[in-house]
Amino acid sequence: MDGATTCRSVEDIFKDFRGRRAALLRALTVDVEKFYEECDPEKENLCLYGFPDEKWEVNLPAEEVPPELPEPALGINFARDGMKMGDWLSLVAVHSDAWLISVAFYYGARFLFDKSDRKRLFTMINDLPTIFEVLSSNSKKQSKERSTVSNHSSNKSKTNSKGYSKVAPKDEEEGFDEDEDEHGDTLCGACGENYASDEFWICCDICEKWFHGTCVNITPARAEHIKHYKCPACSNNKRSRP
Repeated sequence: MDGATTCRSVEDIFKDFRGRRAALLRALTVDVEKFYEECDPEKENLCLYGFPDEKWEVNLPAEEVPPELPEPALGINFARDGMKMGDWLSLVAVHSDAWLISVAFYYGARFLFDKSDRKRLFTMINDLPTIFEVLSSNSKKQSKERSTVSNHSSNKSKTNSKGYSKVAPKDEEEGFDEDEDEHGDTLCGACGENYASDEFWICCDICEKWFHGTCVNITPARAEHIKHYKCPACSNNKRSRP
């Protein structure tokens, strides 16, 4: 399902990995409603593909045998309506993580990586949170960490009753480094990147995960008019079955 690649070095393959990972994260977070709809159980066996250009698609598996690249989990659409929404997405996330690793190390074998190259590639990959970790975000631990942001004074990040974060002006630097150190390991529920004090974040009132405003297309001005914010995944929960 993938075109020819020009990957040769560890850095090339890691870049390919990051692009595919970003695509899969988008499918399972920001674009989750579209992803849900495309995984129709009435269709044939479907797979979720992520591409190096950060685009994703749900499609039938490759016809060629053996395929050009390792294939993602087959038939993800069949489990959709038999599980709760969150459980189904977590299942797809785990399989997606396994697929990403298999593609990266397929390239490593193809381009004759030695022990040192394989170790370096794994270390670079391992420094990123898995897709499953981003979705679950160690939910209890990280929601507690993020909730403490609302307790900072007026010269730090302020959170209003609507559940979104207003970032203090950059010239008010007192306590800025302390805030970033304390919450720097909190991850965006969409892209998986760390919290930064100089960025606008918004919290979902349902799952209590936090997101970069840019990742969920919410601006500070728009957030002013949102009484209760629901992230894309929670907005779709009405489709899930008990």
